[in-house]
Amino acid sequence: MTRSFTLFAAGTLLALSTAWSQEAVIRKNLAERLPQLPAIEEVNKTPMAGLYEIRVNGSEIYYTDEQGNYLVQGNLIDTKQRRNLTDERIEKLTAINFDTLPIKDAFTIVRGNGKRKLAVFEDPNCGYCKRFEKDLQKVNNVTIHMFLYPILSEDSTAKSKAIWCAKDKAKAWQDWMLLDVAPTSATCDTSAITRNVEFGKKFKIQGTPTLVFADGSRVPGAIDAKQVEKRLN
Repeated sequence: MTRSFTLFAAGTLLALSTAWSQEAVIRKNLAERLPQLPAIEEVNKTPMAGLYEIRVNGSEIYYTDEQGNYLVQGNLIDTKQRRNLTDERIEKLTAINFDTLPIKDAFTIVRGNGKRKLAVFEDPNCGYCKRFEKDLQKVNNVTIHMFLYPILSEDSTAKSKAIWCAKDKAKAWQDWMLLDVAPTSATCDTSAITRNVEFGKKFKIQGTPTLVFADGSRVPGAIDAKQVEKRLN
């Protein structure tokens, strides 16, 4: 038993040592050959023999061989299981813990029993957001936390401030997004909007709308009501 355990331990240490040395080779060669490549944050084996995943800038994924001789940008597809392994990995890396969202910096819309939860980051001048909002009207029994996220223009910021300062934020928002009724200019503390933009930059929310679901997964871009329902369920 002792001898078997010793052999097992030795084998494990050898495997770890090999993995570490392989990672060191990849890091060294890519850093020397591609100095413009951002610092490598993580190196992992993939299910494909001889292919390694490298992660940079938090959630950017590339692939390389054992020696760092080649660099591949694209999706790794598991054809047997019909899974996009790259998309799954990025979704995991970009997940946002729903409980850590700064809800105080959003306004809330409740439909039906409100049992299901959804957070949305939107710019009031985003055409895709307006299309998404119209489709979102079909979704019931949901609590929506709406984060004003003006990133398109100065007018986006002005409209966001007017909506945030309205007596009924949800009504002002929907009047504009669904009926093209511009919000009335008003003044109040709009630091929440600044914090939303800072939060978005921290978590690399680069476009609108961006949806965050209760399980932490997020979807960049407008999706239809059926897709929203599927993820909520």
